[in-house]
Amino acid sequence: MKLVTRRQWGARSARSQAGYLASTRGVKVHYTGSYVDPRLADDHGRCAAMMRQIQNGHMDGNGWNDIGYSFAVCPHRYVYEGRGLHALPAANGPGLNTGHYAVLGMVGNKGLVTPTDDMLHGIRDAIEHVRAKGGAGGEVKGHRDGYSTDCPGAKLYAWVKRGAPRPKGGGTPPKPPAPPEDVLEILFNAGIRKPLTVPPGGRVSVPWEAEYADPSNVHGGGPSWTPKAKEWALVTLGTVVDGQAAGEKLKHVLAEYEKGGSARVKDHFGEDKIGDGTRVEYTLSGLMWLRDDRGYRVDLVNEGARPVTVTKAHLRVAR
Repeated sequence: MKLVTRRQWGARSARSQAGYLASTRGVKVHYTGSYVDPRLADDHGRCAAMMRQIQNGHMDGNGWNDIGYSFAVCPHRYVYEGRGLHALPAANGPGLNTGHYAVLGMVGNKGLVTPTDDMLHGIRDAIEHVRAKGGAGGEVKGHRDGYSTDCPGAKLYAWVKRGAPRPKGGGTPPKPPAPPEDVLEILFNAGIRKPLTVPPGGRVSVPWEAEYADPSNVHGGGPSWTPKAKEWALVTLGTVVDGQAAGEKLKHVLAEYEKGGSARVKDHFGEDKIGDGTRVEYTLSGLMWLRDDRGYRVDLVNEGARPVTVTKAHLRVAR
């Protein structure tokens, strides 16, 4: 099995730890239930981004503490770690998560709907993995078994009903996954030149004085950047913070503003960071739907009782 860890696919930190799952009766197989870009089947570089998109939807849309699946499998036989072994999933439905691990096949109800042989091999790899190391029993069922849903779709469910057999042949041996930096087009890459102070109770936009790459001229100067077209982009933020007292909260937010203005429309997502009294390095990464009639900023919100200093900050936006 070729496992892609949470760190390798760029997972956000869970808001809280999932409940412990000692053992299960088996596995339930899922699909996305939405459109999946057919280009995914021929471009493995899109698969990690899809995992980040799914996680954002589950956390920001469903309000879950993390991605809901235990594992997910792409068309190229990579098994992506979701909640992982011995962690209670959220995708099977209320009252049904303790009985089975949840394994997603990256197909949907539109676009890419037919699982590749390599995907079926990968799902079998994941099933054998949770049996060997996660206390899973022998059942292999579809999400619709016991829950009112079309998931995992007609094609995957027909395969499940046949006993989830491996396709003939061994499938294509996976190649090592390429880092996301090798497969994404940079839209904007910037940092800060001098330390930035965030006062207690204050909200400060990172100014991005140092511009490392901006091929489409999306950054007109100052804290805001505006895309040239509506599109999905992977936004990655890294900061180094001094002076954050133990137990106090600093929030990193990716925020949407009126184009060319200072009126904030909404916060897309962020993470609360609790200090421990030492210098701390923070990272935040997520997929965002960007609009060409909005400006986007990174805001820092200090909910502590004393100022904090951001000594380093780096923003990278890529499609």
